[in-house]
Amino acid sequence: MTGTPGPRPVRPRRSCLAVPGSNPRFLAKARSLPADEVFLDLEDAVAPLAKEEARENVVRCLNEGGWGGRTRVVRVNDWTTQWTYRDVVTVVEGAGQHLDCLLLPKVRDAGQVVALDLLLTQIEKAMGLEVGRIGIEAQIEDARGLVGIDAIAAASPRLEALVFGPADFMASIAMKTLVVGEQPPGYGADAYHYILMKILMAARAHGLQAIDGPYLRIHDEDGFRAVAGRSAALGFDGKWVLHPAQIAAANEVYAPAQEDYDHAELILDAYAHHTSAAGGARGAAMLGTEMIDEASRKMALVIAGKGRAAGLARTTSFTAPE
Repeated sequence: MTGTPGPRPVRPRRSCLAVPGSNPRFLAKARSLPADEVFLDLEDAVAPLAKEEARENVVRCLNEGGWGGRTRVVRVNDWTTQWTYRDVVTVVEGAGQHLDCLLLPKVRDAGQVVALDLLLTQIEKAMGLEVGRIGIEAQIEDARGLVGIDAIAAASPRLEALVFGPADFMASIAMKTLVVGEQPPGYGADAYHYILMKILMAARAHGLQAIDGPYLRIHDEDGFRAVAGRSAALGFDGKWVLHPAQIAAANEVYAPAQEDYDHAELILDAYAHHTSAAGGARGAAMLGTEMIDEASRKMALVIAGKGRAAGLARTTSFTAPE
């Protein structure tokens, strides 16, 4: 591991909007959209002849500001191409102070993450930037990447998230469907469950976020909600969105329901009270008809944390029993 160790910021990533770096109009519009994260794409969304211009567009757009609290990410090309090092050098030297993370696609082994970390560290030192501040998101897009995901997740202290890339992954395992994210015909169970759980387990084991990939039928909100609901139920933190119309659905699906958020906050308040001297210093207690203990507190922390990150406000308050 090469970057400066230390806790990474936990950024909201319910909706991660993809924006082609070759389209200045889309880049400008993205700053006004309510996505948690915007990633400016230099990879698949940009034709080979437009790569150099796209880099300059991205640098200019980052430096112009106006991003509010959105997480600013650039997806560079993968290490098997001739573009990766120039993507990183141009973007970080030109706009590193306005960049939160780089997204590395098609990660197949830990060495690729280490290589990006090393390059980032050299640029940061040369430019006088804070070493280790820029994070990394690693995109898992084939069978080899999934098999090596535990080592990938531990490869760098810069890592903040593991991202599922369904289209390339489906091709890599010869899945029999052309509809990205949908179940292949003739299969009676969830064909993605193992993949999603393996990504999620590696992410959580190393303190990372887990992000689901895109749903390409951009005008099918019901389909998007169904696919997003699958990974949200498992515990994923968010999903890529390819169109502004998908942002609101993602923000809703990956945030807790108001009722669940309120209940989580009540559990935290009740547990804090009952374990205090004033509350009798008990390890387990009742909240209404529900028994709560340390395990309840841990579960409530997850839901409350997601609710706070989503900007939810409490509608209930805890009253200590007399």
